[in-house]
Amino acid sequence: MLNELKFSTTLFQSYLSWIINLPTGTVATLILVLFFAFLIILEFYNPRERWLAKRLRQSYRENMQLFVFNSTIMSLLAIPSLFMLAQRYADKGLLSYLPDSVTTWVLTFLAMDLLLYFLHKASHNFDALWMLHRVHHNDPCLNVSTAFRIHFLEVLFISVMKALLVVILGINGSVLLVNEAIIIFFTMLHHTNTAFRGEHTLGRFVITPYLHRAHHSTVRDEHDSNYGTVLSIWDRLFGTLTEREPAKIGVNGNVPQGLFNLVKCGFGLTDRPITEPDNFDHMIAEAAYYKAEKRGFGPGNELCDWLEAKSEIIGLVYGKARVKNNLLSKWSRLMAFINAVLTDKNQRYRLFRS
Repeated sequence: MLNELKFSTTLFQSYLSWIINLPTGTVATLILVLFFAFLIILEFYNPRERWLAKRLRQSYRENMQLFVFNSTIMSLLAIPSLFMLAQRYADKGLLSYLPDSVTTWVLTFLAMDLLLYFLHKASHNFDALWMLHRVHHNDPCLNVSTAFRIHFLEVLFISVMKALLVVILGINGSVLLVNEAIIIFFTMLHHTNTAFRGEHTLGRFVITPYLHRAHHSTVRDEHDSNYGTVLSIWDRLFGTLTEREPAKIGVNGNVPQGLFNLVKCGFGLTDRPITEPDNFDHMIAEAAYYKAEKRGFGPGNELCDWLEAKSEIIGLVYGKARVKNNLLSKWSRLMAFINAVLTDKNQRYRLFRS
């Protein structure tokens, strides 16, 4: 365990140096490395979930390998650091009209945290972003190192969005450094496999491990929630907060492991499984009943009503875009048309015209 801790903290220090990449960040880097080591020890002595040692070691190894891989790729691409941009545009953005005061620091923090909230939410709502973000979700052993299990293209995307914010607002270099340190601090904290007293109370204000565990659930209506990085206020404000206890962590279906499999995983688009609510059939039955009631309970349209109701309920539960891309909607229309052909010519005409 001590060897793994030493290896993990060494790689993590290199990763933070790449993120911050400035001499004045040495103290912040050291503090974060010590905090990272502390969280590993906390997980070891006070774990919330008892992961198999073999699987946990595999998780640490793969996540650290992604650190190195991402650092190498970003270095080869010669991506300028956020700090360099901040130094160049500090006096040219919107914040330059405000005095260098507490207001500037607070506004910068809120803007950065809100940006990360929307980016995180978008990565769950758009398939092109989800195929990258699912690399982060497919760790079956949630732990502090999972915080850095990120596909390099997602790292690049987030960095570009942060860079735009830095330029638009004209964020000062020292303010940016503090913000990045806070973000990394809380990202490590809410991925940690532990529980502590007062966690639920603290969760009213910031994202804590119990809130983020629900976000890593295999059930979609659970993991499509709790998008916040630092503050939980955004999830409460936009109605995306959940406090459920997930039955299982990770993603459903095939879960590729290993560095290159994880990298390849980000390029293969696969649909997220649809998980039906417990009362799914009851919801469909009620919707089908109201459809039948509207047409006076005429015989011969039961299948049509059921399939149309099912398509509409899926749209309400999972979103219209999900139904549009799902074969079920096309199958429903086909079956409804066949049923209409066998029962009513007028109904057939209406379906055909729609």
